[in-house]
Amino acid sequence: MSGRGDSEAPQIHGDIQEDHVDPAQDARRARWTAAGTGALLALAGLAASTLRFTGSAPTLVPAAYAVGAAVCALASVLGSQGRTRRALWLLIAGAMVMAVGDQFD
Repeated sequence: MSGRGDSEAPQIHGDIQEDHVDPAQDARRARWTAAGTGALLALAGLAASTLRFTGSAPTLVPAAYAVGAAVCALASVLGSQGRTRRALWLLIAGAMVMAVGDQFD
């Protein structure tokens, strides 16, 4: 390499805008997003389970909605504690369990 050791790397200017985002703010936003989405999906699954339980659907349908809602509620708790990666995977799993209940309906 030629040049001095204390030289700065060239800065790219132009169309690229530098956003100085605080990592703690990103983590806080992800935590609230995971917790809010988990709570919303849990409420939706609970409502669907209640509606299907009072109807003429097979027993598997409201059970699948209830289990999916419980998984999403657990994801909401994990998301509020900062374990967003696990919470997001649980949200996917909970939505898939509810989708299986929808397929049996």
